[in-house]
Amino acid sequence: MEISGLHVQSTPEVIADVDRLGHEIAELSAHLEAATARLLDLIRQFDERDGWNNGFRSCAHWLAWRASMDLGAARERVRVARALPSLPRIADAFGRGELSYAKVRALTRVATPETEERLLGVGRAGSADHVERIVRGWRRVDRIAEAQEETARHRSRGLQVYQNEDGMVTIRGRLTPEQGAVVMQALTAAREAVYRRARGTDDVSEEMPSLAQQQADALALLAESALHHELDPGAAGERYQVVVHVDAAVLEDADAPGQSVLDGGARASAETSRRLACDASRVVMRHDAEGRTVEVGARTRTIPPAIRRALHHRDRGCRFPGCGVRFGQGHHIRHWSHGGPTTLSNLAMLCRRHHRAVHEEGYRVERLADGGLRFRTPHGWLLPDVPPLPALPDDPVATLTAWNEAAGLRLDGRTLCPAASWERLDVGYAIDVLHPRALTPLAVGE
Repeated sequence: MEISGLHVQSTPEVIADVDRLGHEIAELSAHLEAATARLLDLIRQFDERDGWNNGFRSCAHWLAWRASMDLGAARERVRVARALPSLPRIADAFGRGELSYAKVRALTRVATPETEERLLGVGRAGSADHVERIVRGWRRVDRIAEAQEETARHRSRGLQVYQNEDGMVTIRGRLTPEQGAVVMQALTAAREAVYRRARGTDDVSEEMPSLAQQQADALALLAESALHHELDPGAAGERYQVVVHVDAAVLEDADAPGQSVLDGGARASAETSRRLACDASRVVMRHDAEGRTVEVGARTRTIPPAIRRALHHRDRGCRFPGCGVRFGQGHHIRHWSHGGPTTLSNLAMLCRRHHRAVHEEGYRVERLADGGLRFRTPHGWLLPDVPPLPALPDDPVATLTAWNEAAGLRLDGRTLCPAASWERLDVGYAIDVLHPRALTPLAVGE
């Protein structure tokens, strides 16, 4: 049995009505794009002022929470908002409703102040699909050029070590950026270690060496340390441990006398120690009146493995409003040093950022009678899981149109139309003409 589609008799009235609908769709789209440009400008201002930095991981996380955006879309809007100030021509066309957000999003991936004008021409002339394809080709040329530069830079690395006639050793080298960063950090740490000890002595007769001499001494210390440890950095589990020595009295009361220091001697606040102790291995050591260790207990976990598995299964990530990071740390709502039990009802999963916010930054969390959690800012303001929706006018479209007209915009159904009509886009040719690095034709995938 054949079923044919519904056929509507085309009359002048029907054609005129359909044209009116199409024009209204195009005009409203232009108004929406202009409003989106204003929205991104507001996001940029909010981001620059760190308005989101009140417990949220980033401006995108705040947008996902406050404006109910998908996190990926929120990140993209923040990226575009940050890029537009350096691209004033594109930003101006976007604000006048002449470029769609889809085009602007693509253009800001590759545009620079030097290439903005020619890429703006692409945005005006082509459809969103044309712009996206040209940007993909543009990025491919960038990647090829960057890969060639990186390969040449990597091949130029080298280190020469030779002994002079007077017995001194000369070292000359060229390292890759990542190798150089490691060496510079290590030299800085070694130099500080050597001359911190030197400054701690009472000998003031010796003049402080020059920076170049300090660097030489630091390099020798690095070599000696590497040979001393047989070039073995140790087991991964021990290498990345952070050890805190804290008195029990300090865990209970931040004002109590006692120590709270990292393994290297740096002081940690009592609240930091409480945060680290929320979910860590614990070793109880007893000392006599003179500070000598007289007893060392076995190492235990503050949160046993079985309870930790149940906590992960229940919370499935950080519980702070708007976060959603899948992995985190167990937080004792009432700390165990204050008598709080290590039970699911007294535990909540928090990511590292928000665990710190609750301990050191004044945020508060409490368990409600129904088992839910309630978070408050340091000022006592409630942070709901889902913020309330803002009030909207009775006719949002008319209000939006009035806003744009008040801003001096005159938008119609042709504002967003591409200036050119391309039957087929030759991406390779377009990139050869537009891209400053494309000196020879490249086969760019469609």
